[in-house]
Amino acid sequence: MLGTNNIHPMEELKGHLRQILKVIPSGSNIYYLDYPVYNNGGDLLIMKGTEAFFRDNEINVLARYSVLDCPLSLKVPDGVTIVLQGGGNFGDLYSTHQKLRERIVAQHPRHRVVILPQTIFYKSDIELKKTARIFNGHKDVHFFVRDTVSYELAKKEFHQTNVYLSPDMAHQLWPIKPKGQPHAEMLYFFRKDIEKTKNQNQYESVSGPGAVFKDWETVYNRIDRKIIRTTNSWLKSGKGRSLARWFWYKYSDRMVHTAIKEFSKYRTVTTSRLHGHILACLLDQPNVLLDNSYGKNSNYYAAWTKNNPKSRLEGIPSGGFGKPENPERSESTSASAEHAKGSGAVVLTDGAAL
Repeated sequence: MLGTNNIHPMEELKGHLRQILKVIPSGSNIYYLDYPVYNNGGDLLIMKGTEAFFRDNEINVLARYSVLDCPLSLKVPDGVTIVLQGGGNFGDLYSTHQKLRERIVAQHPRHRVVILPQTIFYKSDIELKKTARIFNGHKDVHFFVRDTVSYELAKKEFHQTNVYLSPDMAHQLWPIKPKGQPHAEMLYFFRKDIEKTKNQNQYESVSGPGAVFKDWETVYNRIDRKIIRTTNSWLKSGKGRSLARWFWYKYSDRMVHTAIKEFSKYRTVTTSRLHGHILACLLDQPNVLLDNSYGKNSNYYAAWTKNNPKSRLEGIPSGGFGKPENPERSESTSASAEHAKGSGAVVLTDGAAL
């Protein structure tokens, strides 16, 4: 089903990512920091979408570092742009990644720093103000955020920062071909971490004995977890770091393949994982999205995926939100603020397709 001008809504979201080229033009030399080395399939989808964006737009990645092996005093050549991974960990819930971002901004006042699409959430206003002081000391930070709530917060607090509204980097992977025909009705893909909410309980209580409940930790097995631990150890120790990085990129391709294969088994997905929702959308698969603990999912849906005819937010009929205004075109805020290329295959590290 197509959106306006006979363009699928997912194709429109992928096209919206091209605004990033205004601050990282084709041909740029970059350092890419904070790529994930853990078993969160959503962050792996972001990484693969990010790498696809670099490749599709001829952006040259001179170096890659995770939070595990990024030097405390990273030396970056003049003229090289520093690009930080997007996701949902900007704030004080995931301090390791936030400390890396703040350190990079503070240590490189003469380099352009680009933060790819993030959701912002702080429990502590003190921590928010601390981050703001660091960011406001830099004159060339470009911050892409994934929803209007994050946009308004960033514009208010980070007044020296260039802020843009953007969909998630995983949309660069559109479209993804399913791995075969579905043979089961429903996958309940629910988070089990600090962002879980009680509204998942009603599904768990009324579903039958054959209902399938999964999260990233059950999509991936003990072999995957052992390989992740080993890769973490290699990166932290510095021994064979280049080999460990190369191996992880190859193995994470396999993990994304595993997630695609798992989702392809089902006709419908009900999920409280934002990237459960986004992966279903990339597969053009019917899905229902539940919110997380602080509104990340509903805010993202309102900003970007509400026009997808195969998606709906729990409690709101498909298309139930009004069309969100783009804060870059209008100063008014929505009610929620109060609260390319596509072959159908995921292109892997070596250019092959899943």
